[in-house]
Amino acid sequence: MLYGACCCISFHFLKRFFILIWHPYTQMQTAPHPIQISYGKGAVLYTTEGKELIDAVSSWWVNLHGHAHPYMAQRIYEQAQQLEQVIFAGFTHQPAQTLAARLLRHLPQNQTKVFFSDDGSTAVEVALKMALQYWHNKHTPRTRIVAFENAYHGDTFGAMSVSGRSTFTEPFTPMLFDVTHIAVPTKGNEALALEQLEQCLQTNEVAAFIFEPLVQGTAGMVMYQPETLDAMLALCKKHQVITIADEVMTGFGRTGRLFASHYLQQQPDVFCLSKGLTGGYLPMGITTCAQFIYDAFLSDDRRRALFHGHSYTANSLACAAALASLDLLEDPFTQKQIQHINQQHQQFKTRIAQHPKLADCRITGTIMAIEIATTEQSSYFNHLRDFMYNFCIEQGVLLRPLGNIVYLIPPYCINPQQLERVYEVILLMIEEV
Repeated sequence: MLYGACCCISFHFLKRFFILIWHPYTQMQTAPHPIQISYGKGAVLYTTEGKELIDAVSSWWVNLHGHAHPYMAQRIYEQAQQLEQVIFAGFTHQPAQTLAARLLRHLPQNQTKVFFSDDGSTAVEVALKMALQYWHNKHTPRTRIVAFENAYHGDTFGAMSVSGRSTFTEPFTPMLFDVTHIAVPTKGNEALALEQLEQCLQTNEVAAFIFEPLVQGTAGMVMYQPETLDAMLALCKKHQVITIADEVMTGFGRTGRLFASHYLQQQPDVFCLSKGLTGGYLPMGITTCAQFIYDAFLSDDRRRALFHGHSYTANSLACAAALASLDLLEDPFTQKQIQHINQQHQQFKTRIAQHPKLADCRITGTIMAIEIATTEQSSYFNHLRDFMYNFCIEQGVLLRPLGNIVYLIPPYCINPQQLERVYEVILLMIEEV
């Protein structure tokens, strides 16, 4: 009797799960019922109703190698049999040590220390605290942060503060610390961005400059060239301003190179990493820094330490996932896949370049953004968004438009036929707009 009652309750909850769960970035009053996923394999998700969806956005940009990858699962399973979690204050373990060493081999030579956290937002919080406390420990009053307009660095309060002011941050504006936002060096804005940065730096109040290198994700996959960013970093170094590269989205091959900063001659002082870090299997954030920042925290005075930590800091299962993801990422097959995705994107861009309904099509590495012409201003709330999202879902493709901008950021395992199907659906969708 009890078993039957439990089954009835479970079924009842299953039917009403949309009432129990508060979903992210969702107006629960008007949103349709969420799509229930049963399992995934490779680049495809399968709903409980048996529908197949090509995951062309890597499940919010995190999944590098495909769903339910056997090698990833095996490495996590093996680690779970040895150690699942241990407090990381006063303790350490081999998976974290190995991951730190391997990551630093891929990052610029100035990166020497690795700090673990939980996700992209907290990786940014750590970076900001490192930069601000660096100057505090130096007894130098520098508290100003410079960031790009329309930036997105996360949803915690520090990360919101350095993000662009928008509908997302409006309810919290009185609580956010003041930040100087400057122009993004997109085509035609290069000189303006440099001029605004130089004006900020002349005050000698700037502690740090934070940026998304080459691609601003949530802003609409806004892309710019490395040359101007190099000049901006050189200016910061001249004024001894700490530079923070938020590579949460752009890292781990998304821009065609392992990190977007690999396109730069100047190298940032701090890196923020997450999303693809664990291949999309477990939450983890990492902040790396140059030696001179770390040295400013060394003292006989315990009050100069970096007082930041998380319960799951350097979780050993997440470390195992990250190490497995690096194994796959370093494999020549994956590197060829990244090149092939870029080449296929470029070919599709050529095919649609003259389409009358397109305002723009831009590509960096495996990231493609297609901006649909509209009488409204391009924004997250553009009315085309819901139509385009639903149309693609009906056609078996998961895309999550940023307003009137449709973007692709597929897992590296996607095959040419699947990617071609995504392009076909986009063309059908454009015709229906």
